[in-house]
Amino acid sequence: MTGTTDPRAAAPDGIARHVTSQQRMDVRMSVSPLRRGRGDPTYESTADGAVWRTSRMSSGPVTYRLMQTSRTSVQARAWGPGAPELLDAVPALLGLDDDASTFAPEHPILQEAHRQLPHLRLGRTGLVLEALIPAIIEQRVHGISAFGSWRYLVSKFGEKAPGPTPKPMFVFPTPDVWRRIPSWEYHRANVDPARSKTIVRAAQAAGRLEEASTMTSEDAARRLRAIPGVGVWTAAETAQRALGDPDALSVGDYHLAAVVGWSLLGRPIDDAEMVEYLQPLAPHRHRAIRLLYLSGKATKPKFGPRTALVDHTWH
Repeated sequence: MTGTTDPRAAAPDGIARHVTSQQRMDVRMSVSPLRRGRGDPTYESTADGAVWRTSRMSSGPVTYRLMQTSRTSVQARAWGPGAPELLDAVPALLGLDDDASTFAPEHPILQEAHRQLPHLRLGRTGLVLEALIPAIIEQRVHGISAFGSWRYLVSKFGEKAPGPTPKPMFVFPTPDVWRRIPSWEYHRANVDPARSKTIVRAAQAAGRLEEASTMTSEDAARRLRAIPGVGVWTAAETAQRALGDPDALSVGDYHLAAVVGWSLLGRPIDDAEMVEYLQPLAPHRHRAIRLLYLSGKATKPKFGPRTALVDHTWH
């Protein structure tokens, strides 16, 4: 179905697919990394347990709804030109391609986290630019600020989501739109010139960047980092979501090394020591980090500096 359209996608009920697995699935656990803050205009979770999201497939925009119907089954429904293509991608989105069979941590905290959450599945969207641009926006700034910037830009420059939505939702803008956003709009969104220029460069190279979704992890990282302004952290954050890379370690994160150190060693460590310490867990270092956080075992004393909220709107 990839690349095709289906007239049913424009119908009020859209089109649907039922996905089953022999192993347990958890929709929210697999797709929650795609959410960029509580006000994300591309993501919403509702009281009935459904996850709603918008996306831009190669065939066009789509709104989709994922509902867990049992421990081993999920109902997916989608609207818009990209609906058939999205439904083809649902198994990967739910992490059914993820293989944790070789993950065997020795640390008792990670062992217990894995025992508690054996059903963690790392999903992948296959959409590189859609994961890269919000990661660029989140570079070196507080999450609250970054989420506000994302919300402003997508709501203003993205198109209205197709089909019914539980709140006003918008679709990730096209590369051409990202490239043409005026500099003053980035300023209003509190995105400084360095990050906005990186976004423009990424949008200009969108075609080559999307090719990374079919590459090895190493080649994909090189392709991403070929964009000036995209470093190790940004490439890893992109690979985690777009590629479902279980080993993409967010080196350079403001808090991660300290969290790993306090959680697993009882003391703070820096990035270099974190990389060395976690190396035996390769190729599952990102999986270990997700388990640490999801299990509630990630810890860090509440003292020391916090990421400052910086206002770039004055530029």
